[in-house]
Amino acid sequence: MAMFLEFLAEQWLLATALLVVIIMLFRHELSKSGPSVTPQQAINLVNQNDGVFVDLRDASDFKQGHIVGAVNIPASKLPERMVELDKYKSKPVVLVCKMGQQSSAAGKQLKEAEFEQVYKMSGGMMEWGNLQLPTVA
Repeated sequence: MAMFLEFLAEQWLLATALLVVIIMLFRHELSKSGPSVTPQQAINLVNQNDGVFVDLRDASDFKQGHIVGAVNIPASKLPERMVELDKYKSKPVVLVCKMGQQSSAAGKQLKEAEFEQVYKMSGGMMEWGNLQLPTVA
């Protein structure tokens, strides 16, 4: 550990450059899956621009409660069911999962399939519930 600290002290410029590159790479990877939006911003996007909520949870979770009008496509089945979303290629697609973790991978898949407006809802359905926003079963 002492050698590592000595290296950092002597090569601080190199260590700083490495840190900057890692941060830039992380930000770039996040941007490939689309920006994050709050539940309120997501509602506005969908309502004002004729978009859609895509619920990435399993069917059993979806049946327990979901956003009104949401389309349920489990994350594991997105590649084969992506054609169901073709009419939304130029409209907002807001990805929703349980806690906001799975939507990044799904966002990358949709961006690669040339969907123009892909967003991830931060906090997922947990945040939706915390804000006491309406759901249907």
